[in-house]
Amino acid sequence: MEGKARNASTLFFSFACIFLSLSTATTTTTLSTSLQFQTLTLNPLPNRPAISWADTEPEIQTSMDPTASEASSSATSFLSVQLHHIDALSSDKSSQDLFNSRLARDAARVKSLISLAATAGGTNQTRARGPGFSSSVVSGLAQGSGEYFTRLGVGTPVKYVYMVLDTGSDIVWIQCAPCKKCYSQTDPVFDPTKSSSFANIPCVSPMCRRLDSPGCSTKKQICLYQVSYGDGSFTVGEYSTETLTFRGTRVDRVMLGCGHDNEGLFVGAAGLLGLGRGGLSFPSQMGRLFNRKFSYCLVDRSASSKPSSMVFGDSAISRTAQFTPMLSNPKVDTFYYVELLGISVGGTRVSGISPSLFKLDSTGNGGVIIDSGTSVTRLTRPAYVALRDAFRAGASNLKQGPEFSLFDTCFDLSGKTEVKVPTVVLHFRGADVSLPASNYLIPVDNSGSFCFAFAGTMSGLSIIGNIQQQGFRVVYDLAASRVGFAPRGCA
Repeated sequence: MEGKARNASTLFFSFACIFLSLSTATTTTTLSTSLQFQTLTLNPLPNRPAISWADTEPEIQTSMDPTASEASSSATSFLSVQLHHIDALSSDKSSQDLFNSRLARDAARVKSLISLAATAGGTNQTRARGPGFSSSVVSGLAQGSGEYFTRLGVGTPVKYVYMVLDTGSDIVWIQCAPCKKCYSQTDPVFDPTKSSSFANIPCVSPMCRRLDSPGCSTKKQICLYQVSYGDGSFTVGEYSTETLTFRGTRVDRVMLGCGHDNEGLFVGAAGLLGLGRGGLSFPSQMGRLFNRKFSYCLVDRSASSKPSSMVFGDSAISRTAQFTPMLSNPKVDTFYYVELLGISVGGTRVSGISPSLFKLDSTGNGGVIIDSGTSVTRLTRPAYVALRDAFRAGASNLKQGPEFSLFDTCFDLSGKTEVKVPTVVLHFRGADVSLPASNYLIPVDNSGSFCFAFAGTMSGLSIIGNIQQQGFRVVYDLAASRVGFAPRGCA
């Protein structure tokens, strides 16, 4: 009798185990199938490509003066040019060295932005309207800079140079001869004495007083500028006006710094085209001409050479863009603040990420900015941890790998050509931005190691970097105070 009871008990236990096993298997399948995935094609770190960018000066189609009246402004044709990664200009660094340099420079960049957001202020920008033009944009990975560059002409006659595009800076500046100290750049240093359109700005000019901290050369009575960056880099020289040429479109009397002492982490390019919201940035200066609108599409760093453009004017607005309102920070007018409400992984909102984590408060602390010069998106620490954990759970089918630099979530994908990864969507107010897989799982070496391209920061400031922006046309519509994202915008 006891034996029969034991057998019955054993049989019941076995059935219970089978039932629990089936239930667990069914639950796991349901969870995995409810997640949304997309395919990532695995590419190694890009090698240095060849470059073929002709500097033959095109016929000047139009000339513009931002100080002229609106009535005198004339429309320009849309122009596009072939693009290349700037890494074609680096002669001796391996793809691994370039990537490591990029991350080191990125860390300095983030430190600089956080420092500026914590301490700086600025001026307002002008209002106006007008036509448009375009230029070219190239990735600066080759220089280890984590930034993007454009090729444009300076002076008369035109001398073509590379200029960094930076939405986190306002002042336009270029290295000038004679150099007290200049860093190494790809092109010859610009000599203002050989340009008929170059003009110094007098100390008494209203243009000089628009600088936050203007200086004056007592001997020549000309305006002086100085810009210092949070990473220790700086540029010092004369504040002046000069003509910039964008592939056939001349823009006269652009206020820019002519730097004779330029020291720090600047690499390769001749200077910087400030695209920030401040009153001295290029978009603010050109507001009358280009209707306070511009956009860019940053090429995928893993692509050999994809066409792209930077556009100013009404043609910068993409019809497929989703827009989110632009917020203002009372402390810092340089940055482009937006409202991030949450993030989804695998089609499900991450529960630990609430809008309060990204709130820009009344004192100017916190918030989220869009930045072209930061590579890796930084999220305030609690938001990052929640996002990371959700992605790890969704990517549990991938073989884990060791951490790499600032990345704490990496995978060993050696021997594979493609993998399925959970989707990632950034939910801005009014705009849901669905990222391609290559915008958040990136190669960090040539041995099959890939890492989740987000990182945490102890600062309250979150930064949407250019890895997450690549392939989108990012639209800055200052006239309507909004930022737009158009997928597949580089075609």
